[in-house]
This record gives sequence, C-alpha cells and structure tokens, in this order.
Amino acid sequence: MARKHKQPFDTRKGLLMLPIVMLHSENYRTLYPYAQQLILHMQIHWRGEKPVAFGVREAMKVLRCDKRTAMKAFNDLQKRGFIIKVGESLFNSRTKSKARTWHLTWMPFNWLEPTKEWEKWTDEN
Repeated sequence: MARKHKQPFDTRKGLLMLPIVMLHSENYRTLYPYAQQLILHMQIHWRGEKPVAFGVREAMKVLRCDKRTAMKAFNDLQKRGFIIKVGESLFNSRTKSKARTWHLTWMPFNWLEPTKEWEKWTDEN
C-alpha cells in the first residue's frame, strides 16, 4: 500500500488536494452539484497503485441521495472525463460483492502521470 506523506498542516488524518486549474475550469464549475461532491468522496479512496472502488450504494450513503441521483453524478463525471471506469461491479450473495472501480483522471494512476481527460471536454460534448 502506498504511504501517504503527512503534511505539517495536516493534524487530522488526511487532506484532499485538487488542481486549481480544474476547480476554475468551465467543466468543473458547470458539473451537477452532486457530481462535484462525489469527486471529493472518491478522492478519499484514491491510491496511486490501484483504481478507486466506489459504487452507487456508497455514493447514495455519502451524498444522502437516491439511486437515480447517485447514478446521474457518476454519469456526469464519466461524460465530462473526470473518471474512467476500470472494472465492472459484481454482486454475488454467496461470495463477496465487488464495487465498480474507477480511474480519477486528475490523479496519477499505476504510477503514471494524470491523463486529464477532463481538460478535453467542451460544451458541445
């Protein structure tokens, strides 16, 4: 597991850092509000060496919304290039279920630089 470096101003177990250019982009500013919140919750689970496992049920819980709203947030993030689906979910009552997995395009993945697909979005998409 990747070790996170503690910052001198991090006194409560973790920080989230988002690129300022992303926050000021038209793409981010016009996102569905639940999608903006979902970005933060997904980044909490980010590790450099593996995709983020985060499903609709988890989104419903952290966003305090219904299934349709959570699905709309995921769809908006995918459509605008903030996340890319890496693995599909699996539900099995006898074995462990598995959440859908995602690559956060503003963050490094598999030790490679961020792919930044969100920068390619235009209002016409």
